[in-house]
Amino acid sequence: MSVPPDGESARRAARALDALRRGWPVRIAAADGALDLLAIESASDAALADFSGAAAADILLSGERAVTLKLTNQRAAATPGPVRLVAAAADVAAALAIADPALDLAHPLKGPFQTRASGADHAAAAALVLARHAGLLPAFLVREPAGEVETCCDAGDVEKMLDPARLEVAARARLPVAASETAEIIAFRTPEEASDHVALVIGRRDGNPPVVRLHSECLTGDVLGSLKCDCGPQLHAALHAMADAPWGVLLYLRQEGRGIGLVNKLRAYALQDQGYDTVDANLRLGFPVEARDFAIAARMLDLLNVPRIRLMTNNPEKVARLGAEGVEVVERLPLALPTNPHNEHYLATKRDKTGHQL
Repeated sequence: MSVPPDGESARRAARALDALRRGWPVRIAAADGALDLLAIESASDAALADFSGAAAADILLSGERAVTLKLTNQRAAATPGPVRLVAAAADVAAALAIADPALDLAHPLKGPFQTRASGADHAAAAALVLARHAGLLPAFLVREPAGEVETCCDAGDVEKMLDPARLEVAARARLPVAASETAEIIAFRTPEEASDHVALVIGRRDGNPPVVRLHSECLTGDVLGSLKCDCGPQLHAALHAMADAPWGVLLYLRQEGRGIGLVNKLRAYALQDQGYDTVDANLRLGFPVEARDFAIAARMLDLLNVPRIRLMTNNPEKVARLGAEGVEVVERLPLALPTNPHNEHYLATKRDKTGHQL
């Protein structure tokens, strides 16, 4: 697969993502300024000492986490968005107590904190996006640009790395499955991202819009049979519905946990065990309620030459998002399945807080 002309820009963002996961400092720039950042989750005390010297370090948090910490009563943090805490942590343990909601019960009295403008809101927003794609908590030790960093990128590089237009077909093969022996699997990838998205085409293409299911990866539900969600049963019900139709397309999107990644999804599960619902758990972690990119699905359909679809979903937002990307949804097909005692509250939350409907 050839690398588009913007490949070097995307590679810079990929190197920054890798550095954050390894606990190395990165510099992210944007039109409104630049910041040096060290991901709290992967940082060590030695790296923090090199990063901030003897002084306590500033911390950059997402707006969602700032709301949880009751910081938005301060003028500098009044609008949800990246929030910077001044001299908030002298060591990594103190920083984690602020960043990780799993520690909220053990450290209930945080602060008082002084907040100030991030100094580069667009760079800060790009950093939070990188943290999510790295599977890390959206929280950083932060300073003004100074000294050495492992790598540099800018906000535009992050956009290039995540641009669905860079997605291409990587491989395809015949794949008989339990629901249909006439299935074909197609894998899609970009040069920089490790996650490969997959389409499974079932049946024989004709002139009618196919039944399409956008299914976000769920290791716990799809593979392990988790009863906390309905993902596994939905996946298999959708495949059998496609087999009963003239043809269908399953788009399997590598966007675990509504786009926050497996580790953060398991953190959200732990918060649910404390009594928070699925929406509040994501917000306490510092993430948006919905972080998936459905433009990826639109790109996959375009590469498959499928402009019109019958979408199997209980989520009207998927219909709207695909329509905004130029996919014509001629019909929404609900997917009704029995509940169980472990997922009743989860499904009720999706209905009441995120607009899911049959």
